Formats: sequence, C-alpha cells, structure tokens
Amino acid sequence: MAAPPAIGFEGLQEDPPPKSEHIGLEAYGDGRSPKNGAAPENIELSESNKEDEPLKDDKQPKKAEKKEGADLYFHDGIRRIDYILAYKKGDSEKDVRRAAKRHEFENNLREEGIELEVEDPEPSQDGSADGNTVFVKLHAPWEFLSRQAEVLKVKMPIKENDMEEPISILNCLKKIPSPFDLSEEFIKPEPKYFTAPFVREREDEFVMEDRESFFGMSQRNRMVHEILEKCRYDPDNKTKFGIDHMINNGSYVAAYPLHEGDYKSKHSMLTHGPQNDRHLLYEEWARPGRWYKYQPLDLISDYYGEKIGLYFAWLGFYTQMLTIAAIVGLVVFLYGCISLPFDPVVSELCEAKSWVNYTMCPQCNNRCTYWILESSCFYSQLTYLFDNGATVFFAAFMSLWATMFCEFWKRRQNELDYDWDLFGFEEQEENCRPEFEALAPDKRVNPITKLYEPYVKFYRRFPRFMASVLGIVFMIFLVLAAVVGVIVYRIAIKTAVAASGDAFISSQASIITSITASCISLVVIMVLQNLYDRIATWLTDLELHRTETEYEDSYTFKMYFFAFVNYYSSSFYVAFFKGSFPGNPSEYGKVFGLRQEECDPAGCLQELFVNLAIVMCGKQFFNNFIEIFLPLILNFWRSRTGRKEQKAGKGSYDQWEKDFDRSELGPRGLFKEYLEMAVQFGFVTIFVASFPLAPFFALINNLMEIRLDAYKFVTQLRRPYAARAQDIGAWYAILVSVGNFAVLSNACVIAFTSSFISREVYKYQFDKLEGYVDWTLSSFNTTFFEEGTGPDIDTYPDFADGGLNGTRVELCKYRGFVLGPNPPFDLKLDYWKVFAMRLVLVLVYEHVIFIVKFALEYMVPDMPDFVKNEIKRENYLAQQALEEITRKDMVAKRRSKMPDGEKGASASGYQ
Repeated sequence: MAAPPAIGFEGLQEDPPPKSEHIGLEAYGDGRSPKNGAAPENIELSESNKEDEPLKDDKQPKKAEKKEGADLYFHDGIRRIDYILAYKKGDSEKDVRRAAKRHEFENNLREEGIELEVEDPEPSQDGSADGNTVFVKLHAPWEFLSRQAEVLKVKMPIKENDMEEPISILNCLKKIPSPFDLSEEFIKPEPKYFTAPFVREREDEFVMEDRESFFGMSQRNRMVHEILEKCRYDPDNKTKFGIDHMINNGSYVAAYPLHEGDYKSKHSMLTHGPQNDRHLLYEEWARPGRWYKYQPLDLISDYYGEKIGLYFAWLGFYTQMLTIAAIVGLVVFLYGCISLPFDPVVSELCEAKSWVNYTMCPQCNNRCTYWILESSCFYSQLTYLFDNGATVFFAAFMSLWATMFCEFWKRRQNELDYDWDLFGFEEQEENCRPEFEALAPDKRVNPITKLYEPYVKFYRRFPRFMASVLGIVFMIFLVLAAVVGVIVYRIAIKTAVAASGDAFISSQASIITSITASCISLVVIMVLQNLYDRIATWLTDLELHRTETEYEDSYTFKMYFFAFVNYYSSSFYVAFFKGSFPGNPSEYGKVFGLRQEECDPAGCLQELFVNLAIVMCGKQFFNNFIEIFLPLILNFWRSRTGRKEQKAGKGSYDQWEKDFDRSELGPRGLFKEYLEMAVQFGFVTIFVASFPLAPFFALINNLMEIRLDAYKFVTQLRRPYAARAQDIGAWYAILVSVGNFAVLSNACVIAFTSSFISREVYKYQFDKLEGYVDWTLSSFNTTFFEEGTGPDIDTYPDFADGGLNGTRVELCKYRGFVLGPNPPFDLKLDYWKVFAMRLVLVLVYEHVIFIVKFALEYMVPDMPDFVKNEIKRENYLAQQALEEITRKDMVAKRRSKMPDGEKGASASGYQ
C-alpha cells in the first residue's frame, strides 16, 4: 500500500488516486460564457498529453501571440488552470533551502492528484516578463475533485426545487418590471435545486449534465486551496505545512486562482454576448453606468465565493434600507425649510435689533466688543432646519430603523445561506498561523489532530496581553489629546476672528471656527487612523494568536474601538461638553487657563451639524479616493514591463502574469470595507437628531461605494480564492450595539443639545412661544466683570440706536438661566425645571424606544417560513435517498448469501 497523503492533518488515510485521464473540465454551456473546463473552440489542442511530469516551457514552441483564452489552460489546451503558484529564482543558500521545500511541497501535491505545469522564465521561452518569476500552474482532475468534494461535504444538486413560492404582496411587487432589474438576456435566473453532500458512490443521483461542468470554478479553486493549506513541505516535521507558511517563509511569493480572461471585449456584448463571467460582471455590475441596477449576487458568489458575496449582499441591503431613511430625512429637512418663516422664535431673534434690549456680552476677553443679538439670525435659521418639531420623530424613527435593518438583514442572510448552501457550514480545524508557529515558545498536543504543535502558556501570554491593553489606552489618550488640541484651537481662533475689526467677519466667528476646526479634526482623524492601523497590527502580532480567526477577532475589536473614539470624539465634545460649563461674565469657565468657548444664543446644534457633515463626508471621499486610485497606480506601474513586451511583439502577456501584477486582497481584505461602513452606520444613527441629512449623504456614498468596490474587485485585484462564510461575523454584533447606543445618544442630543425641551417648558408655562428668546437670556451688570476679562472698548458702537452711541454699556446679556444683573449669580428655578424635564425625556424616550425595539425583534422571525419549509423538504429528500441506499445494500447482502437458484425469487420479494 502506498504511503498516506503527506498533509498536515490526520485525514484521508487511503491510497492515492490513479493517474487522471485528463478529461476536459470546462465547457461552453449556453454559448454565453465558459463553464468550468473545456477549451473554447478557438484554442488549438495538442496531439499528445503527457501525464507523468509537469510540462516545461522548453518543450513548447514560442508563440509571439496566443489565441484568446489559451492562457487559461495548460499547453495541451484541455486542462483548465485552477490555481497559480509563483516564486522568484535565486542562487543563495536560502534560495536552495526554499527550492527543497518547494520540491517536497509540489511532490505532495502530485500525490494528492493535482497536476502541475511550470512556466520557466528562460530568455528563449515564453516565460515571465521580468525574467525571474516562475509560475507553477495547477489543475484539479475529476478524481481529485470528486474525492475532495466528498471529504469537504460539498453540497450538490439532487433535485429541482418543487416548492411553490408563497403568495405575498412583496413577492408580487418583485415581479413588476422596474428599471433597477438586471438584464435577463445576460443574467438568467438560476434554477433552484435541493442539495445534498456529494458522495462518489451516488454520483448518478445528482443532477449532472457531465463531469466537466459539474463543479463550478469557485468550488474548484476552493477545493484546491484546501489542499494547499494542508500539504506538507517538510517530510521530517508534520507541523510544517500550508501555502500560507510557504509564502511567509519566501518559498513562494504568491498563490491565487486566475481571472477568467479579460474584463473588456473588442465586441459589443449586445451582439456577441459576454466572453466570460468576468466580462459579464464588469458590464452588468462593476461598470459605473450600472449604478442604479440591482447586484447579480448569485454570479458574484459563484465567481468570488460566498464570503465576498455576503459582503456585497449586506452592502446592497444596507443601501436599500438607507433609501427609506434618506427619504424620511429629506422630508424632515424640507419641513424645516418650509416652516422656518413661520417660527416665532427665529423671527423674534432675527428682529432683536435694539441695542437697548439686546446688547450681548463680549465673546472673548479684552479684544472682543459688545454685539447685537440680531447678528445670530443666520445661526438661528440654520439651527431650525435641523432642530424643529420633526427632529424628535426622526430620531425615534432612526432608532427603530436600525433595529429593523438588523432584524431584516438576519432574514435576508438566512435566505442567502439556504440558496448558497451555507447552513451547517462549519470551518475545519484551522491551521496555526506561520508567525505563531515561528515564535510560540511552548509545545502541546492538539486535541483535534493529536499532533504536537506550538503553544503559548498563560503566564507568557498575560504580559503580552497587558502590553496590548496599555498600547490601546495610550492611543485613546493620544486621541483625547488631539481633541483637546482642537478645542484650544477653537478657543483661540474664535477669539481672533471675533476680535477682528471687520464687522462681517466678526459676526461669522462661530461658523468660521466650526468649519476650520472640523477640517483640522478630519485631517487628525485620518492621520491617527492610519497610524493606529499599524500599531493595532503590531499589538495583535505581539499577542501571538494561534489561528487567523482569533487574530481577526482581536484586530477587529482594537480597530473598531479606536475608530469609535477617533471619529466620534469631536462630535461628542460639541454635542455634550461645549457650552455646558461656560460660567457667567463674573466667573467664566476655563480650559487650561483659557476661557471656555460658548454656544451661540441659537445653540450648539448648528456647529454639531457642521462637524458631522465635514467629518463624515470628508472621510467617505478620502477613503473612496484611496480605494480606487491607489490600486490603479500600483497596477499600472507593476504591469508596465509586460505590456511593453507584448506591444513590442517580444512575447505574450499571459493571464497568470496579468493577475500576478495586480494587487492582492489580503487575508483581511474585507475588514476595511466593513469598518468603513460600520463607522458610517454610527454617523447615520448616533447623531442623526442633529443631522437628518446623514442617511441621504450615506446613500449617495454607498451607491458609489458598491460600484467602486465592484470595479476594484473585477479590474484591479487578483481573484481571491472562494472563501466561505455563513454570516458577516462580529460586525453584526457591532451594528446591533451601535443601534442600541444610538437610542441613548439621540435622547441626550434632543434633551441637552437641542432647544426642544426648553421650548416645550416655556410653551407649557406661558402657552405661547413669543418672548422665548428673552426667557433664555440672562442680564449682567458690566461693573462685575471678572478681573482682566472685560472689553477694552466698553462703549456702544457709533451705529447704535436710541442715542446710545459712544456711551458706556452698563448691562449686557448672555445665554443661560442665571439670576442677575447683580450678584449673587445663582441659577434660576427655570434652569432646574428645564434640567428635570431633560432627564425625564431621556428616561421616557429610551425606555419607550427600547420596548418597541424588543417588540419588533420578537415579532420579526429570523428565518422566513418558506425557507424553513425548503430546509425540511431538502432534509426529507436526503433521508429518503439514504433509506433507498440502505434498502439496496440490504438486498445486495441478502442475495449474496443465498444460493443462485433462490436469488431471483428473493430479490423479487424485496422489490
């Protein structure tokens, strides 16, 4: 008996499969795109097909130009390339050791049944453009695929789905044609099947036109990747295995499946159809002109795998839900615009032009002068657009919207899990990370594989964990220090602008300060975020996590926790701390010896809106710019040599070289995409009471984000292996937590930042809003200014009315509920009334919203009934098939024990 497969787990202990018959594994099925393996008609097939050894380039004549699609196959034109391994040639001692590892690794791949062909970069051959990169092409024959599918329990179709779609209003609406629908001419609806785990002995029971088209390309490259992850490269050490380790130690520089040809065609898709699935994805999904269309999720999942398919499904669903929130937000904003001329508070403030009654205290020490309340008219109008009677309704609506989004996404996710056969998907025992294997100081027996593997004991891990915690705390304090720096800037710049000699510029001190400070905050945020990305990676590496999942979970926690503090801290300051402790002119509040900045008489809500708009929109623009243009530039630079040689006729620029020159998605490639959307979700929900247009701007961004991400995946990135995932992981828990936190945040914004409560208290007391502005202002006798804080010019300006020009100001007003104008400057009873009602609002609001949220969570089932029925039907069919096999086995055994003369009668009795 031959030796068992040399892989890094106690798995398939059986004889290696016989040499393959090299059957074709792709076929043009419907004339639309190549399916899984047979060569297109325009590819010339070689007369011979050698099996024993990989084919070298020196056995092939050099071709100045290859026919279209030939670079997706071995040189025989039959065997489809399922995976590419690339490495650099060298002569050093380290390169010799790497070559020995590659030799062992590739021999073990052959024992597993995978066929190899090498593209050697000799000058006389059609090799790599740089003359130094060797490409090893892998092909998985049927024997390997069927065996691996059985081991991995790959679900394949057994019967067409005969369940009738339930009749509902939603399903009826889906059947109504709309401009958002995909073109059924090119993206035909995929037939639905009941599926069961593949078993080679039951091959005839599966829905199979032929072996060549049975397994899709994503399934093929996933099965090859599974073996690459477990194949050993050191015969003397069973823990030395996996392509990730080989890339980490430099034996290979890249491993990737091929894209299915070019994404553009010389011919129109309308006349010639798509030349491959990649071309179809570009034309119907990634092209900017398709921004308004639904996404071809099944095609995305088939091409890139379920993990990436789930990301785009989630992003599309989030964008659809944002449409509802954006419409309601626009209605709230328009209500503010329409009702603005009729608001008595805004009208009263804009008509406060009398210096006798509305002389305001200086906004800074010494250099600032007295000013008239009417100059805040613009700020009061701007504030009213976002702080009106509809604000409370919209905040409550968005809190419930967040709950509905999470609940309906669970339903949608379960539908996709069933359609994509993800139910019951469980990851196999993960390999150790190469870094963990190299640095872990201890050893233990793995309880799953029963092999010795690296291990870190608790007393060694604890100091690393504490160092990581201290690093996180240090970065949080760094963010807070940056916020304090921006606060000091705000105080300084507002003082400078308010003290300006130009009356117009002085009147715009608040808006100038808000815009410039928000821009500085945005720059600081982006710099710190990129800095912390590196630090978080270093800290997570320091913790020595055993598996990639453990590593990703720790990294995710660090990055989101930091992003939460980094992106939202400046908004929290404006919303809840600015103007909360300003004191009064007899004793101003101070920050590091500087007088604390005050809110405008119209409130701080307009400054919060400005800060949110700049940070949120600026972040989105910057991230989109980096995401699309950085890969474009890098890919253009790396591919310049191959393109030049092809243009000069020196050789062909093959698909494996084109993909090698592209950027790699990386093991945590989707992390930044999820993080960006999670941060945006916070802006949309946490501060929506002060920025009703946030969902609208998020919707516009996401419509671009989907197409930019699609363009990046189709045109700029290597094709990643088709990873599977049953859900979006830890991000769902993060979104739920943010939604719950948003309830309390919006309650506090409405209660403490907006003027909703103070207006309602005044209206309850006086049954009107006229006089509200006077009620919110306190008077101050200017003789009691704190020493060194009074204005240098203590007289009315020359343009003051009522004959006051040039006379000394004896009384001024400021925002607050304080007794005056003479000492003691204690708080008025009205202050405590308003404060008490603010607390009542917070308690009532959050209790009511949470009760409704929990009720909605209970009422909305996680899984639709028709999906439950389909799962039951599928399980029933699988059980029936198993019982049929068992019955046949019993008949066969009974017949084998009977004399020949009795077999016929006995068998007929069983039938």
